[in-house]
Amino acid sequence: MEITVDPDSPVPPYEQVRARIAEQVGDGRLPVGTRLPTVRRLATDLGLAVNTVARAYRELEAAGLVETRGRHGTVVAPGRDDAVDRLQRAAAGYATEAARLGVPPEVALALVRAALEAR
Repeated sequence: MEITVDPDSPVPPYEQVRARIAEQVGDGRLPVGTRLPTVRRLATDLGLAVNTVARAYRELEAAGLVETRGRHGTVVAPGRDDAVDRLQRAAAGYATEAARLGVPPEVALALVRAALEAR
């Protein structure tokens, strides 16, 4: 799993971790059933607080990309469909571009909401 966190980025570290994992799940680099590092291990590897990585994992789980199996760890979740995968990749690209342009998350979300409502 390839993850780097840019401490100078306006994007919070938990979101950088979440986006990188989501991107790798979406493009197949992390196939269904792949076990992710423990929260503590990834936090140590990245030099982040445990709660930062835990938040990223919680958000990935809420999005249905991973599932936590207690003592068996966190794994890439099955049951995703191609449309959701493609949309997730598009969303990850949008989030990356918004961060690169310095657009605050709330503004980026408002733009997406407006686009969805216009349809």
